[in-house]
Amino acid sequence: MYKGFYNLASGVLTHQRNLDVIANNMVNVSTPGFKQDRYTATTFDEVMYSRVGNKDSIGTEIGGQSYIRATSDVETDFTQGTVEPTGLPLDFAINGEGFFAVENEDGGVFYTRNGNFSLDDEGYLCLPGYGRVHDTNGEPIRLRTDQITVDGQGTISYATGGILGRIGVYTFEDNGALQRDALGFFTGDGAELSDAPSILNGYVERSNTDVVKQMTDMIAYQRSLQSATQVMKMYDSLMNQATTEIGRM
Repeated sequence: MYKGFYNLASGVLTHQRNLDVIANNMVNVSTPGFKQDRYTATTFDEVMYSRVGNKDSIGTEIGGQSYIRATSDVETDFTQGTVEPTGLPLDFAINGEGFFAVENEDGGVFYTRNGNFSLDDEGYLCLPGYGRVHDTNGEPIRLRTDQITVDGQGTISYATGGILGRIGVYTFEDNGALQRDALGFFTGDGAELSDAPSILNGYVERSNTDVVKQMTDMIAYQRSLQSATQVMKMYDSLMNQATTEIGRM
């Protein structure tokens, strides 16, 4: 009977973790460049049962059973979101693979698909509130103006002529090795400059969160969580009754 508590408790934890991941996806549905997460779970190795014999018996295997489910991993879906026009001169979207590199105040670099840029007080292209955008040499890009033109590979020029810089687009051999921080940005080693990036000016990439699927999954996991909780209450009642009856005997 106690085994049932293990199964139900693991079910409650698994469904709750799924709901946490879905909630984070839903909260960021309007965040440009956001990549949704998927929660995966697995079972512990099966516990093998054997017949009880005498001291000379090796025992005979009679089957196996997995007790509980456990956290496996939270995986990020890096598929591209919908690219939408904004008409703003400092908005950028990457069409295809790659990330923008942004330098924070501490000198560290993180990577993002959010191209909703602006100019800081010193005229540098920046992701507002987070840091300055890097060029192809790993240096901040100073524009001083939003009167610019941008070609398909991210080269920025004055509207009247004269090159200001080129936005760097960085790729990784394995996006799955990237770590997402608390702000939703990615960090990792092995960034390589893309030789032929495709950049759209006046566009931003929206979140790739599938709202309909997330809502459907949320309802399913909520119902499963409620069911597991109700059955746990039944188990508790049965165990209390069994204890009471055994005590009377």
